[in-house]
Amino acid sequence: MKRSTKMAISITAFFVAWETVSRSGIVNPALFPPPSNVFRALVEMARSGELVRDIEASLWRAIAGFVIGSLAGILVGLLTGRLPSLDAYISPILQMFRPLPPVAIIPLIIVWFGIGEVSKVFAIAFAVFFPAWVNSDLGARRVPRYFLWSARTLGCRFPNVIWQVVLPSSLPFIVGGLRVGISMAFVMVFVSELSGASSGIGYQISISYLAYRVDRMMAALAVLGLLGLVCDFVLVRTLQWALPWIRLDAAAA
Repeated sequence: MKRSTKMAISITAFFVAWETVSRSGIVNPALFPPPSNVFRALVEMARSGELVRDIEASLWRAIAGFVIGSLAGILVGLLTGRLPSLDAYISPILQMFRPLPPVAIIPLIIVWFGIGEVSKVFAIAFAVFFPAWVNSDLGARRVPRYFLWSARTLGCRFPNVIWQVVLPSSLPFIVGGLRVGISMAFVMVFVSELSGASSGIGYQISISYLAYRVDRMMAALAVLGLLGLVCDFVLVRTLQWALPWIRLDAAAA
């Protein structure tokens, strides 16, 4: 049996079980609505235009924060991984901030940047930065020495060594950091939209909670999860096309 067939059977069985439990009277359907009600709420949101508005807002914030955070994390990670003197100064500070839950700094970010788009993108970038940095740093440290010796023998300067030797050798680790960063981006886009937002999936979940519309809350959560899934899929397929020498079989499965 093909993998796609198994996935279809599994998903169908999940929704059938969910529908059955919700309508059996075992649980309160107002608190645990069946998937048919969730789907109707999703259609309602789509017809009103709320769904498209919220998807556009959340997707833009997630992508902007992901790009900024991942680029900064990769750059710093490659440098700290290859420059021991820089690593000695920067890494202790970063390691001090890395255990902090990104959610915990939301109030501070709002104080600094207000409740506009800057604070939301900054919060997402902050969360994405650390997995990108850790993986890039690890990859840069594991570059074979003979690669570096060969580059220096050929007269490559340090910027060229980073760009032409260290970066390509670190790509398998960087890819892992990027995939973790995508999940962090969508976690933070939800959290950042709970306060000071007038659009977005997190905002939709918040106002649905106030209106006691659990079906709309679950519909918005499903959309958020689907967005993360699609973005991860697009990233993996893009990397498979751009970097065919890196094995991403497990990632793409």
